[in-house]
Order: sequence, then structure tokens, then C-alpha cells
Amino acid sequence: MNIGLSTSVIQRGQTGIAQYVFALVTAILRQRTGNELTLFVLENDLPLFGFAAKAARIVPVAECFRPPVKDILWHQARLPGLVRQLGLDILHVPSYRRMVWQRPCPVVATIHDLAPFHVPHKYDWLRMLYARTFVRYLSRRQDAVIAISQATARDIHRFFGRPLDSIDVVYNGLDHDRFAPPSEPAAARRLVADRHCLEKPFFIYVSRLEHPGKNHVRLITAFNTFKAASPSPWQLVLAGSDWHGAEIIHGAIRQSPFASDIRALGFVPSEDVPLLYQAAGACVYPSLFEGFGLPPLEAMACGCPVISSDRGSLAEVVAEAAITLDPTEIKAWKREMLRSSSDAALRNQLRTRGLARAAQFDWQKTAAATLDVYERAISRVGSRALFSRAPSKPRVMQPAGARH
Repeated sequence: MNIGLSTSVIQRGQTGIAQYVFALVTAILRQRTGNELTLFVLENDLPLFGFAAKAARIVPVAECFRPPVKDILWHQARLPGLVRQLGLDILHVPSYRRMVWQRPCPVVATIHDLAPFHVPHKYDWLRMLYARTFVRYLSRRQDAVIAISQATARDIHRFFGRPLDSIDVVYNGLDHDRFAPPSEPAAARRLVADRHCLEKPFFIYVSRLEHPGKNHVRLITAFNTFKAASPSPWQLVLAGSDWHGAEIIHGAIRQSPFASDIRALGFVPSEDVPLLYQAAGACVYPSLFEGFGLPPLEAMACGCPVISSDRGSLAEVVAEAAITLDPTEIKAWKREMLRSSSDAALRNQLRTRGLARAAQFDWQKTAAATLDVYERAISRVGSRALFSRAPSKPRVMQPAGARH
């Protein structure tokens, strides 16, 4: 197959979708199945795809198309023509906001979540309107739709009306070379102390600073009550770049009576994220909604106990390997912070369960399943093309999906 993948939604590499794109590209290239991969990449993002430069064809996209509205227009007006010109067999757009109307070849979209339907004011009104109206129709134009969890598949059916049996659930994977328990835990803690001045035990929350969706303000409130109820030296560490509403989160930190024990690290280089998990006493993940939720799994793979929200797909993904809570119940978060910080046996139990759960997710499995979605989409479109004709005389039909 000659596969096309649009990458313009990676937000300079600082989002969960970016990690999905990087990991999927890496895994597809490792499959060694003879497929050819073409990446459409915004000019300033080209260095981020240096790892694929020798194995994939990279088509630069002018930087003027980075703004969301212009990027949507590029996908609708320019991308289909490029796909035809390059003779691609399949086009994959890994974002519901960039799904294409024209179908120059079979088209596949990955829908990571439908958070705007669950979290009020997650985005500005224009993006919310686009998600709630036009995207509904675009989703029905796709030859295949990948959902990254059963929860997201149910949402696609509920909000977009796409039949459940037309949605492929392909779970995200994990890079077990990056996310693994430390061979020397003390060394990991020393390295984190040197790089980030974190010498006390800490809870880690890896997420962009987005309000209200990522629920930082309630987490900070729960941490305040935890500190007020205990002489614990534990700190709260927030690792992630500023996003919509970040100023509200920073304001909550400044107003906290325990502000000196709350650290906002900003965007953390990818090589430091596993170290933070390895050095942390526990991972907290209070998000109001997720379509998958990679950070809790990454933490588990590093041997870090997890306390997670139960919203969206999170309970599905972490299963019985984490403590799951209603993200709006501040008292419950305070209680589990107290329990996990003081109970080493509980942390060890969660660590063991987490490692077993994380082992079930792998990007090579994700890539293989995604390639299978591509092949079936091509076959279905080929079948439709064959049987939609009205031949004037009998002829031998080629097998479904055969190329003419």
C-alpha cells in the first residue's frame, strides 16, 4: 500500500495526538511489510520527523496553513489533489477536526475523543460549533473510522450516528523501550532531583495545563486539603505546557497555602517523562474526560502507582490496575492521596498490577491493527466500485479490492 498520513494536528509535538502520530509512524515503518508511507508535514514541524526522513516520503506543507481554520481549508481544498497526484492508495487523517469531504482514495480517520460533547467550554464557541455540526457529516463520509477506545466508539455512534459495526477500535500502544521500570530507582530519583530540583517524594500529573478539561484546579484543592491534614513532605508536580485556561491554574497555585510544594515544570522533553514517572511516588490523573489516557499507562509501565479519574475511557484503560475516582469528588482525592502516600504496601500492590496491565499495550500491535483497517477500507471501496457499475454485457468480476 501507498499510505498517506496527515500530521498537521500535532501542535509542534506537544500534544497527545502528536505522541500518537510519532509512535504510529515509527511502528508502521518497523513493520517492514513493503508499504510506502507519505507524510504531509508543516514546514516548521519537519525537524520533528527527522527519524522518518530516510524511510518515508515527506511532503512539506506551507507554514501559512498552520492556523486551524486555514488548516481545515487546506485539508478540504488542497490535500485531495495532492493525494491524487501522488497516487496514494489510502489517506489517514488522525483527527476528527481535519476529516476530508472529498475522497480521492479510501479515507480513514482516527477519532481520539469527543470531549466537546462532554466538557462544557472546553474550546471556544467556533470550534465547539464545528465539532457539533460539520464534523457529524464528515464522519459519515469516511471509509473507515478508528476509535482508540470502546468509550470513544460509543460516543461516535451516539453523537455522530455512525453504526457501531462500522467503527474499528484500535487501542493506543506503549513504547516499552522508553517506558519501563528503572533498573536503579535511587539513580532515577537522583537524576530527577538534579534536573528538576525535586528532592522530596511527589505526585506527578503529566498533562497540558488546560482548564477546565484537565481538572487541575480541583486537584490543587485536593492537594491543599491533603497537606492540611498531614505533615507529609509529598509535593505535587505538574508537567505540561500551558494551554487554554492555564492562567487560572497558575492562579490557583499562587493562592495555595502550600504553593511552595506545587511545582509547574512546563513542557517536559520526552526523554524526561519516563524519569519523572520512575522517580514519582504516585501518578495522579484527575482529567474530566479522556478518549484514551496514555499517561496513566505510561506511569504503570514505569512502575509508578496510579490514581485515576474514572471518566471517559479511563476506567476502561486502567481497569483494575489503578485506584479510580470521580474526578469531581475532592474529598475522595484527598483520601487516596493520604492513603497512597502513607501505605507502601498499597503502592507495591498498585505497582505490580500496573506493570501487568501496561504489558498488554504495544505500538506494534496498534500499527498492525491499523494496517489491517487500511486494507479492509481499500477492499470495501474496491468492492463498491465494482458492483456499482452497470455493465452492458456479462464479465468476470475481479476479487473485492483488486486494482484495475
